[in-house]
Amino acid sequence: MSHARSEWKDFKALAPDAYDIVAALGQAAAKAGIDRQLLELIKLRASQINGCAFCVQFHILQSEGLGIAVDKLNLVVVWREAPLFSSRERAALAWTEALTLLTQGVSDEDYAQARAEFSERELAYLSSAIASINVWNRLGVAYRWTPPVRQNADGEAAS
Repeated sequence: MSHARSEWKDFKALAPDAYDIVAALGQAAAKAGIDRQLLELIKLRASQINGCAFCVQFHILQSEGLGIAVDKLNLVVVWREAPLFSSRERAALAWTEALTLLTQGVSDEDYAQARAEFSERELAYLSSAIASINVWNRLGVAYRWTPPVRQNADGEAAS
């Protein structure tokens, strides 16, 4: 079992300006009107790829709070084989994988699929959200942030 080197609150306290900048980048897409459920799906997928336990759990909890079905969340990791995802979600998830796995390059096919579902402006904001979650993932993995715990109605850790 790995242990946390520090926690996200420590990072926020040590580098508040960096924290605020990355947070603002991540929030820009939602402020521009990109669907919050879609944004949570792409954040979850990037976090799965990058192996960030903190971010995977955080975005599962956020997704559940937005009403995304648990079955859908369970299938994000295999979205290509699951019929639950719309063509827009599929384009966003493919774009997320392309921008997260940069060593494979970003193909013209991935770009064309994304552009078929998103305007140029939407794609710019979606790309910014993907860039932001990749920054958070790198921080979470580097510092081994402890994944958040689901809380019950009383604000206590749920068992």
